[in-house]
Amino acid sequence: MDLRQQEKRQERRERGREEQPEHGTGGGGVVSGGAFTEAMSRLVSGVAVVSARRGDGRPSGLLVSSVCSYSADPPSVLVALARTSRTCREITTGPDVHFGVHLLARSHAALARTFAGSSGDKFADVLWDWDGTVPRLAGVPVYAKCRTGAVLPHGDHVIVVGEVVGCAVAEDDPLVYFRRRLDWSLGG
Repeated sequence: MDLRQQEKRQERRERGREEQPEHGTGGGGVVSGGAFTEAMSRLVSGVAVVSARRGDGRPSGLLVSSVCSYSADPPSVLVALARTSRTCREITTGPDVHFGVHLLARSHAALARTFAGSSGDKFADVLWDWDGTVPRLAGVPVYAKCRTGAVLPHGDHVIVVGEVVGCAVAEDDPLVYFRRRLDWSLGG
């Protein structure tokens, strides 16, 4: 479920009722997908746009909240991508594929919503340029150019370990995702 769908579901819940089920175990003690998604909405995370070059030469990208540092030696990040996404297919097509991970700033909520959606050309009204074969978004506080390393399929997602081959960092407050909302801020 993408971030936009999760935000809409949360808005419906807030309008309808305040209490959530304590747990959502189905038969056999297995937690339901809805209960799991609700529980994980309480995990504070940053958000990132993952970008890649499509086979037809155009840019592709999507918003992810499952991204983290993985290793310092070699420098690597881990991202979880929905199997059904075009960007996932491009990144996992073979060895030595390059992709970008763009950590977003607090001021990038609109950009996040663009990449959370399923519109045809997410790059149409966005400032970006090519970094070799990687679409690079302008003005983001952290950009990592990665080469696809390990690819680990599991469930409806694929975990990709990206070996960082280039990195740029600027100061800015991060965009924080919590309880299906992109408007939280750190601090008091």
